[in-house]
Amino acid sequence: MSRKKAARAKKNNIKKQVENAAEVTETAKAQETAGQAATGEIPSPDVQTEAETAESETEVKEAAETVEEAEPKEAEKIEEKAEPEEAEKIEEKAEPEEAEKIEEKAEPKESEKIEEKAEPEAAEKAAPVEEKKAASELTEEEKSRQEEEYKRRFQRHFDELKWLYTEVYGNDSMFAELCDNLHRFYEERNLELKESDRKREENPNWYKQNDMLGMMLYIDNFAGNIKGVEARLDYLEKSNVNYIHLMPFLETPKGRSDGGYAVSDFRKVQENLGTMEDLESLTAACRKKNMNVCMDFVMNHTSEDHEWAKRARQGDGEYMSRYFFYDNDAIPQQYERTVPQVFPTTAPGNFTWLDDIKHYVMTTFYPYQWDLNYKNPRVFNEMMYNFLFFANKGIDVIRIDAVPYIWKELNTDCRNLPRVHTIVRMMRMIGEIVCPGILLLGEVVMEPEKVVPYFGTVEKPECHMLYNVTTMATTWHTVATRDVRLLKRQLDIVNNLPKEYVFLNYLRCHDDIGWGLDYPTLEKEGIHERTHKQYLNDYFRGYTGNSTSRGVLYNEDLVLGDARFCGTTASMCGIEKAGFEEDAQAMERAIQMDVMLHAYMFMQSGIPVLYSGDEMGQVNDYTYKEDPDKVEDSRYIHRGAMRWDLAKNITDSETVEGKLFGRLNQLEEIRKSEKVFVTNANVWTVETWEQGVLCIGRYFEGEKLFGLFNFSEYDKIAWINEIDGSYVDLISGEEIQPAGVHIPPYGFYYLKRQA
Repeated sequence: MSRKKAARAKKNNIKKQVENAAEVTETAKAQETAGQAATGEIPSPDVQTEAETAESETEVKEAAETVEEAEPKEAEKIEEKAEPEEAEKIEEKAEPEEAEKIEEKAEPKESEKIEEKAEPEAAEKAAPVEEKKAASELTEEEKSRQEEEYKRRFQRHFDELKWLYTEVYGNDSMFAELCDNLHRFYEERNLELKESDRKREENPNWYKQNDMLGMMLYIDNFAGNIKGVEARLDYLEKSNVNYIHLMPFLETPKGRSDGGYAVSDFRKVQENLGTMEDLESLTAACRKKNMNVCMDFVMNHTSEDHEWAKRARQGDGEYMSRYFFYDNDAIPQQYERTVPQVFPTTAPGNFTWLDDIKHYVMTTFYPYQWDLNYKNPRVFNEMMYNFLFFANKGIDVIRIDAVPYIWKELNTDCRNLPRVHTIVRMMRMIGEIVCPGILLLGEVVMEPEKVVPYFGTVEKPECHMLYNVTTMATTWHTVATRDVRLLKRQLDIVNNLPKEYVFLNYLRCHDDIGWGLDYPTLEKEGIHERTHKQYLNDYFRGYTGNSTSRGVLYNEDLVLGDARFCGTTASMCGIEKAGFEEDAQAMERAIQMDVMLHAYMFMQSGIPVLYSGDEMGQVNDYTYKEDPDKVEDSRYIHRGAMRWDLAKNITDSETVEGKLFGRLNQLEEIRKSEKVFVTNANVWTVETWEQGVLCIGRYFEGEKLFGLFNFSEYDKIAWINEIDGSYVDLISGEEIQPAGVHIPPYGFYYLKRQA
């Protein structure tokens, strides 16, 4: 297409946008004349009435008011957002029929309430200059290949994506903008990443192999900054890690960061951690070592220091519509009747009153974290651009933080609503169009029946992976009770799910442990929720039940008698206590428990993930109590700095670090070498007739393996009777028949059937 034609097409598009804006404005004026939504000097995106429909109608008015207030120069901004060659790129992205589909404009309707100003932010953020690949550097053959590649992916998902987007937003122009930017991001994706995408498309099960091992780490705690992490990749490689989850690293306000989950700028790294260039360098270095990089993508909210929030606080109605604002408490009170509190003691309620602008704003988590309004298509589009921005920086896994919360409706609990799944499904398709090598990891901290839907279906998948949260909590319940029955039931539920569903399994992470167990089942055994939670918290603090554990409570609610627990794996296994008391025998017992729990984790269906420091038994760090920015958040007890002075001991088998590192390394090598550990193997539990012993079976392509795990400090016998051949323990090399197996305290076996 010639530049003249491109310019003419662009001009026509601008004209359409201006006309649409005018029509929306006229609609708003008519509504205003009818007496709708007069909220005073500061515009509010919602009318405080008893009906949810009124909420939407006022959003229409205020969006229109914003359009009406725009100076004529806004049209100039639209024209300036791309050079002619950019327009050519956009228009060339699809066959004529596809372009016609995208550009079809329905008559403006009220659902097109956010007929946007085509702000520079979308174009600017969608097209970072430093990432552009000059077209002249590509051969005509490669250009054609890439264009066909993109067209194939785009056409595969176009109909469903448009249908879902229209169902939610009913806004054709915003959908067209989204499609334009998808193509733009694809063009900006470098050749190395595109080649990786192709390989992963050809092998969609690439992440389900038996060599996958993850590690969660805080950049500053682990190595000071991003460059430091890159310098420590050899250590991670030595730890058999090929998937690293970088805990939140984007800009956050000091003292109001929520551990990095209150993002004030989605395109800026915290200054103390480095730059975007450093991040790209790290991801490139990881690719050379076949390591995957995961990051947290905070979709539910922004910091109150985010530019959107600042402009909303100034009374800009367009930016207020990106959040949930109300000038009285009528609708907030409606929400409060049905929406549970996340932090009832430290951050009660779901709204915060802003006295400076006399409005309430929805804050599900902390008062400085403002919930985003995904009913506004601008919010969805911009967050998708942020997602693709990081994909093009070389990120392999996007962890969607707090995903169940991202859609809000009155008279619901605002959890796991159907529109959440629509949003995630669209995100999955957008990824498969632009960057199909990317994985989506959903953070759904709920019981299995609420977690599983986030996989979507085999035909219409959503997340690639989910956390196995309930199993993690049930594992520690098993440690405290020496009773495997609830854990066995939990594993049976997970094992009976489709093999396409991949869970991430872990013992500890950056967060606290909430005791969200299957209490209806426990009630049948006479175990009551409140008293049992109290027992677990007392046990892991070392107060009862012959416990050797150490840790602290988080968000204790004295009224409800509820609290969560914080501590490292090593401290919960007794390594901290044994070390403090210099008790060698107790230390051996604690190390044995720690290794057994990891061996059990490796036997579960899915991908195992370590928490940084667990590979060498790092214990609780109590120095957080000396930091005024951390002292109120007890989770920092397990977020201590990496002890590199102790890491020097990992090759010394006489040290705690060396014993743990060596034994875990053995387990990891076994897992990598035995195909029976692939994610899609058949996995089941076996009745042992011994309350303290768990047995897990695995079968894949003729190979069969039993894992036996003693969760007690006593000698036990697993009363199983497998007589289909001879078995060898992969740990010791000893021949052991899986029938009436004697297991020492906190002992375990990997019994493999011999050919």
